[in-house]
Amino acid sequence: MREITLSKLQDIMRECAGEDDSGLPLEDGADRLFTDLGYDSLALLETQSRIEREYGVKFPEDTFEQVTTPRELVEHVNGLVLDAA
Repeated sequence: MREITLSKLQDIMRECAGEDDSGLPLEDGADRLFTDLGYDSLALLETQSRIEREYGVKFPEDTFEQVTTPRELVEHVNGLVLDAA
């Protein structure tokens, strides 16, 4: 079973948003809204697609309406990974 961490989520999100490594670490903004961290809906869609491929999970349609912070996303993905195991 492979779990996602805030650090790995940050790597994925930065790649999907085309950012370098100079932004705020997600560990320091784990409870801030994605929009406050500068991630738009396109970056979140790319992130969702990549996580689904890499972790073998499928997000429900309304995931990003309910999951609004990096910490919530990590917990959500890890819950999906456990359910799939």
